[in-house]
Amino acid sequence: MMQNNIMQPPFPLQDKPIPAAKKGAQKGGQKTIPAIPQHGETKRRSHWPSQKLRDELRKEALQLTRENLEKEPQIMELRNQCKIIRTTELAAAQEKLSEIEREKEETLKYYAPTSLLHRLQEAMNKTDDESEALHRQLLDKEIDVGAFVQKYKKLRNTYHRRALTHLAAKTSVTG
Repeated sequence: MMQNNIMQPPFPLQDKPIPAAKKGAQKGGQKTIPAIPQHGETKRRSHWPSQKLRDELRKEALQLTRENLEKEPQIMELRNQCKIIRTTELAAAQEKLSEIEREKEETLKYYAPTSLLHRLQEAMNKTDDESEALHRQLLDKEIDVGAFVQKYKKLRNTYHRRALTHLAAKTSVTG
């Protein structure tokens, strides 16, 4: 036996006649449609709790209300304490944050490519000035040739290493 897979309503269906058709409608046997039970047609049950239960619930609600009202001063005091703590700690934290942000900005400026290039250029100029001063000392015979060659070679080597680094950095930053 094959079973139909049609959903059945959760309530019993009753056949009721279809109301009379309008004039000009087809005559013949009267057809029926299934009726849906209306709100009041099912078993009558009261959805309201009994008087005793309502009184118990009312007493319990009043008791909870009294307890909450008794706790109100304590709640207000705790709110005030929280507000004070929040404002003092917040002010200290904001001050620390601004200090850290300032330090961060200084660090970023110090290590920015343009700043590094500028400092490298200053170091090159200083090394060049030192080698020129050493050269003047040789010309004024304030230093012997052996010491001059050793120091001058070291200074010029440093200068040219910095100059090449500066050139490479400058082309990589701008190009």
